[in-house]
Amino acid sequence: MSALLDVILPVFLILGFGYLAAWKGIVTSDAIDGLMKFAQNIAVPCLLFRSISRLDLAQAFDPAILISFFVGAFGAAGLAFIGARVFFNRSAVDALSFGFVAGFSNTLLLGLPITERAYGVDALAGNYVIISVHSPLLYAVGITAMELLRSRGQGLSKSALAGQVGKAIFTQPMVLGILAGFFVNVTGLPLPGFLWSAVDMLVRAAIPAALFGLGGVLIRYRPEGDMKAIAMVTGLTLIIHPAITFALGKFAFGLTTDQLRSAVVTASAAPGVNAYLFANMYGAAPRVAASTVLLATAGTILTAWGWLHVLP
Repeated sequence: MSALLDVILPVFLILGFGYLAAWKGIVTSDAIDGLMKFAQNIAVPCLLFRSISRLDLAQAFDPAILISFFVGAFGAAGLAFIGARVFFNRSAVDALSFGFVAGFSNTLLLGLPITERAYGVDALAGNYVIISVHSPLLYAVGITAMELLRSRGQGLSKSALAGQVGKAIFTQPMVLGILAGFFVNVTGLPLPGFLWSAVDMLVRAAIPAALFGLGGVLIRYRPEGDMKAIAMVTGLTLIIHPAITFALGKFAFGLTTDQLRSAVVTASAAPGVNAYLFANMYGAAPRVAASTVLLATAGTILTAWGWLHVLP
């Protein structure tokens, strides 16, 4: 019970305050959008930049943790795709959207703070390794697959597809923050102390601002219709993904305790809002995506608590 009260609930209380503030009109919709833009475009990229720039790359980047996490992610995505086609008779485009949502964990706004509160700042190296690969990889695969499905018979050129994928990935501020962090880490570029001080100030605001803003954003989504499909995707993202990651990490690759914690807690997080934005961008099952983000975020309170008891 202490894990639920001391580790998980504080994270969701901040999220809940944002939801309540938006619901009651204490904070306007425009203000929530502005807060999310600050968090996603400035504060969170600074957090990723600072963390990646100071990461011990040789020690942290163990392929085993990435394989454990992403086999789970793509396994859940594949099952969601098959389930959408077989059980719900959805189009291939809609089924791909199901898969993207099932595999796209909220690594940053849920996985990171829960891991930090449970195990401390020193246990986060594995989280940052996963985060540094997560969005670029899943966006690259998701956008490429979606464009290929949508353009069958239309002769989409490889260069046009590569350009679209590259633009979608490398115009994201968080990806730019990650790349800048790698650059400073690898080159050893010295930065002045006053710059680090400014970055540190922004970093302290990143997670609270993003969680509060996420709560304000979630009020816009209403669970409606397609409840069996929503339940399937929610179960895959909250249970199957972390279960595969746990099994591979513990029994196949023998991850260290810190690595296993980072991988499984991150895998157990609900899909992020970006999963809905992907579905909405293509008009592919946006209602299922939005409802899954909302309900799975609430469900993470229980599933993350359960995984904290399973983990060493």
